[in-house]
Amino acid sequence: MPLRWRDLDAFNHVNNATFLSYLEETRIHWMTGLEGAWRNEATSPILAATSINYRRQLGWPGEIVVQLIVERLGTTSLTFGQRIVDARDRDILYADGTAVLVWIETASGRPVPLPEAIRKACA
Repeated sequence: MPLRWRDLDAFNHVNNATFLSYLEETRIHWMTGLEGAWRNEATSPILAATSINYRRQLGWPGEIVVQLIVERLGTTSLTFGQRIVDARDRDILYADGTAVLVWIETASGRPVPLPEAIRKACA
């Protein structure tokens, strides 16, 4: 993922909030690449929790890789482990953390079982 000039803040490094956007973009990219439906009119995922550890400042220009692994597969939730590393030297860690997605019934907001497409992709 190339870094964008607009990602910089007044201190001339990537704004901390932008790190969360990189992680979100990677999760969405992963889900949209799945075979089968992972959301529909009745159910969809929501971000229930996120944590991030900022390990190193990230400057422009540059390219990053966002690594995504499934840490936990629950009945109604999925926990991703995520890392932002340098595209050229993957030993350089900029940030790491987790994100918990919960699938809900959109009308009620109540949790529902994970879609089969998600379970299959994580198997």
